[in-house]
Amino acid sequence: MAEKGIDEDAAFREIVVRLTEKYSDVPQERVAEIVADVRAEMTSAKVRDFVPVLAEREAKKRIKQEGRPLPAE
Repeated sequence: MAEKGIDEDAAFREIVVRLTEKYSDVPQERVAEIVADVRAEMTSAKVRDFVPVLAEREAKKRIKQEGRPLPAE
């Protein structure tokens, strides 16, 4: 019997596309790096079905943080 579930690789490619479109001021390569970093941090997750959703949320958060100007001193 074939294992059911999501195609995680395809899901992560779609995340990069969505976030690149949403944050067009951030280079696609940087978005892909952030998404790959987040994915790598989630490799030990036992339940894989929600990993792409959680990874996309975390990647959005990191992209937004990078875009913030540094506080004035």
